[in-house]
Amino acid sequence: MTNPAIETYWEDDEWKNRRQGEDEPFAVAKTKEAAVELGRDAARIEQVEHIIKNQNGQIGERNSYGRDPRNIPG
Repeated sequence: MTNPAIETYWEDDEWKNRRQGEDEPFAVAKTKEAAVELGRDAARIEQVEHIIKNQNGQIGERNSYGRDPRNIPG
């Protein structure tokens, strides 16, 4: 079973990070930049994808930090 992706998102006037599928955030930050850094660090440690959402909830960026299949073209 693979670990869930880390998601950076805006909610209740705060930037937060959580693992996909979980309701509670594991980190909260005052700025998007700080939240992205916390999420990126967690994604690198866990070697999972980091999904960064815009304030409107749409995905703005995705980064993968390991375990990518080698047979993906490009």
